[in-house]
Amino acid sequence: MSPEDRYTIISADCHAGASHEMYREYLEKKYLDDFDAWREKYRNPFRDLQDGGRVRNWDDERRIGDEERDGIVAEVVFPNTVPPFFPSFILFARPPTADEYEHRLAGIRAHNRWMADWCARFPERRAGIGQIFLNDVDDAIEDVRWIKEHGLRGGVLISAVAPDVDYIKPLYDPVYDPLWRVCEELELPVNSHGGTGLPNYGKYPAAALLFITEVSFYSQRPFVQLLFSGVFERFPNLKFVMTEMGCAWLPPMLRHFDRLLEQIQKTGRTGEMRYSEEHVLPKSATEYFHQNCYVGVSQPGPDDVAARYKIGLDRFMWGSDYPHDEGTYPYTREHLRQLFHDSDPAELQQILAGSAADLYGFDLDALAPLAAKVGPTVAELSQPLTELPEKPNEALLKAVHNT
Repeated sequence: MSPEDRYTIISADCHAGASHEMYREYLEKKYLDDFDAWREKYRNPFRDLQDGGRVRNWDDERRIGDEERDGIVAEVVFPNTVPPFFPSFILFARPPTADEYEHRLAGIRAHNRWMADWCARFPERRAGIGQIFLNDVDDAIEDVRWIKEHGLRGGVLISAVAPDVDYIKPLYDPVYDPLWRVCEELELPVNSHGGTGLPNYGKYPAAALLFITEVSFYSQRPFVQLLFSGVFERFPNLKFVMTEMGCAWLPPMLRHFDRLLEQIQKTGRTGEMRYSEEHVLPKSATEYFHQNCYVGVSQPGPDDVAARYKIGLDRFMWGSDYPHDEGTYPYTREHLRQLFHDSDPAELQQILAGSAADLYGFDLDALAPLAAKVGPTVAELSQPLTELPEKPNEALLKAVHNT
């Protein structure tokens, strides 16, 4: 790439959702009275879903304008806002109980219908992710097929199952094998997003601190559980994505798991523990990662960037986390200059678009004319950031920390 060439940037982690008025239009009619009653009582506690900023979740003109000014031409879209009958923000809401399941399922199906229509307005620029619940595998498979048929090529979103959620099988239960098989056959990525799977800490002063210190551990559990339960061995073509949970933790974890699996393969034991043949996986953890897994690294820090070669450039996808306050907007260019100014342009282009295009099916040729207008140049991103803007955001402060 020459200094005048412009990068194509696909954010592998953005969020969108509808307003309650919009979601109402996508609900089945039999739920409308219940929805109106629920909506009357609901109060939104989330700052980024209030006031004028909330329109960034659905308003095409506002959203596209923001992203183009930031140099971004396409996005992988996770959910946001609060769908019908949900108790809170969609990613952090615990799985529904048996009593809640019917209405909550109606709520995510309304969201999926809205997301499909919203993405269809700019299909070359948006890869929407659909939602499923794990309460009923047959329902989940039905929703996966709907997601595929309606063009949500971002795939499906699963949640980590918290240890105190005893009414849903854990992810390592083979009851989910038919679900993984369908996702593999339909070539739909299975996405896991940071922030899910935490237990209910109760109303204690320490609860918020426990949440923020343990959220990384619980966000990593889906990968660990799918790995050790043999899901990646049984479904070698399943694509599993871990988004907005960094990636610096992966190389040391994989090294540890490689040693553990090698010892079990050779000796059938670790200390006092004995393992039978059903516990033995034929490949290493690192091999399974490179076979099945990808990371959507949102607003990465220096340690995440340093891990990119061990992760693999073809498995590493950059994300802005738009429109969240901790995302890189409106300082994406500054963020990239600080972290990647000394990167090989071809390698950086792979991180900024190539990996996401390969996984989620973006057409880079179709995006090229827009990128030629709004994308940052190679010369621009090769310049180190020497000073911060007057009011730097959280992502930019994270990028400069320890550099």
